[in-house]
Amino acid sequence: EWWKMRLEYQGVTSPVPRTNADFDPGAKFHVAANSQYIIYFASFLLQFQFYESMCQASGHTGPLYTCDFYRSKEAGEKLLNMLKLGGSKHWKEALKQMTGDTYIRTEPFKKYFQPLIDFLMNENKGDVGWAKAGINWERA
Repeated sequence: EWWKMRLEYQGVTSPVPRTNADFDPGAKFHVAANSQYIIYFASFLLQFQFYESMCQASGHTGPLYTCDFYRSKEAGEKLLNMLKLGGSKHWKEALKQMTGDTYIRTEPFKKYFQPLIDFLMNENKGDVGWAKAGINWERA
């Protein structure tokens, strides 16, 4: 079931055939340590939200993926002011100071990758999905 779920949700298959005798999830630190994986998922989305906010602070115009806020004092100050809060404030307050929002948003992630999404939709003629890609579900 582990590899079936990896294929379904991540599009990843095992490099060699696996059986029920193989305990692959145990090799994942988060499973063995009973760590909450949602933290990594949330941080992945937050990095795009922070990136968009810093791009706006730097005065960037144009597609998000072209932004470079290197040497932008405004972007640096925005990040510094958020980091100064440390653990003294609830994370939503820090998020609001950095981005103006109190919720984790997916829009910056989608905006960053929109050119790639458009290309893949055109390249694949709108025919998307793991099953449509011809992935062998039995191998998982």
